[in-house]
Amino acid sequence: MAWALLLALFVLSLFIGVSQLSWANISDPDALTVLFVSRFPRTFAVVLTGTSMAVAGLVMQMVVHNRFVEPSTAGTAQGAALGLLVTLLFFPAWPLLGKMTLAIAGALLSMLLFLAMARRIPPHDPLLLPLVGLIYGSALGALATFIAYEADLLQVIEIWFSGDFSAVLKGRYELLWLGGIASLLLYLLADRLTIVGMGEQMSQTLGIPYRRLVLAAMSMVALMTALVVISVGMVPFIGLVVPNIVRRFTGDNIRRSLPWVAWTGAVLLLFCDVLARIIRFPYEVPVSVVFGVFGTAVFLYLLLKPMRGQA
Repeated sequence: MAWALLLALFVLSLFIGVSQLSWANISDPDALTVLFVSRFPRTFAVVLTGTSMAVAGLVMQMVVHNRFVEPSTAGTAQGAALGLLVTLLFFPAWPLLGKMTLAIAGALLSMLLFLAMARRIPPHDPLLLPLVGLIYGSALGALATFIAYEADLLQVIEIWFSGDFSAVLKGRYELLWLGGIASLLLYLLADRLTIVGMGEQMSQTLGIPYRRLVLAAMSMVALMTALVVISVGMVPFIGLVVPNIVRRFTGDNIRRSLPWVAWTGAVLLLFCDVLARIIRFPYEVPVSVVFGVFGTAVFLYLLLKPMRGQA
């Protein structure tokens, strides 16, 4: 049933767009060109982005022991954008691999700074860390915007800060498959990451190399975030909303929850992308706007619910 829903949304996504495509004309050469050059790449990009960001959010929440953080609210995505800006300003002739390396380095450095701040924040207030993350991410985003303004690159950075799949074509999304591979590698580390989520002392007691495992996991998260920012731009709140929904049913065991987190991320983002294409058809609304409205509502609900319980 779960895979049937994902398959149904996948097929629906293939047949929505300005170019007419239906079962009746699917064998036409022009229709096949649209299908393989535009629709399949776009739909795969949506699935891989939803999966990568949801898994990245789950792993990040386990590492910092807080359910209210994710890459776009902790400065990771903004760090990747700053890394890309550096390549455009100082190394514009670098190939894509070089740009991707600096974007990953920017995301990882930003995340390590956030982890350093997280260690200094009192653990008794779970809302303080995400609020600090939001301020930190906003400051990095403002810095990137200022640099882009001074360098006349505002249009470029606007693309990175606004997730949109309308420009995805064959040859422009394949890097996202690396994010899918990173998700599989994290699944292989699922049992160890579950122990990491219990804290440094418990991990050391059980013989788990806590710091090395945290660095490996954060490197995977930085890789997935940078790939998404490079390919389609930021899509906020997936890493926050999806893990919190899934963990209500599966608990904190990553081996059990990670496949459902990946599936839910893909399904929700596919649904929002289809919605983004039909709201103002034949025009499109950026999927980051659609998911941002949904994610903001869920984020506020998650923030306010414990406060009501304490009242």
